[in-house]
Amino acid sequence: MARYDVNPAAVEHAKQLIDRRQYVLDSDWGEVQPRADDQNAYLERHGWEEYGAWHLGLTDGAGEETKARYAFVVGDFRRIHRTALIASVYRASEWRHKAVELAAHDLLQYLDAKTGLTA
Repeated sequence: MARYDVNPAAVEHAKQLIDRRQYVLDSDWGEVQPRADDQNAYLERHGWEEYGAWHLGLTDGAGEETKARYAFVVGDFRRIHRTALIASVYRASEWRHKAVELAAHDLLQYLDAKTGLTA
C-alpha cells in the first residue's frame, strides 16, 4: 500500500481559497472531481507546482513531476469543494493515512468555521 506525506503547499493553498471564498459547500464530488483530461489540461496551462497545490497527499517514493506523486485532490482546479475534503477524510481514514486524514479534517473544520457551518 502506498504511503503519503501531507503536502504543506496544498494545505496553505486550501486555506487561501477558503479565505478568498473560493469554495463549493454542496456538490456531488463523484461527478465534479477532475478527470484525467481535466488534469492534463490544467497541467499544460499551470505546471506541476500549481497542480500539486490541489493535492493534500504526496506519495512516498513517487517521482517528482508525475501524477503518481499527488493524491487526495481537494478541488476542481478553480475552487475547493467541501465534499472533496469529506472524501479525503474518509478515504485517508479508511486506509490509515493518519496525517492526511487529520490535515483534511482540519481544513474541513476551518471551512466550516469560516462559513458558519459549526454548531
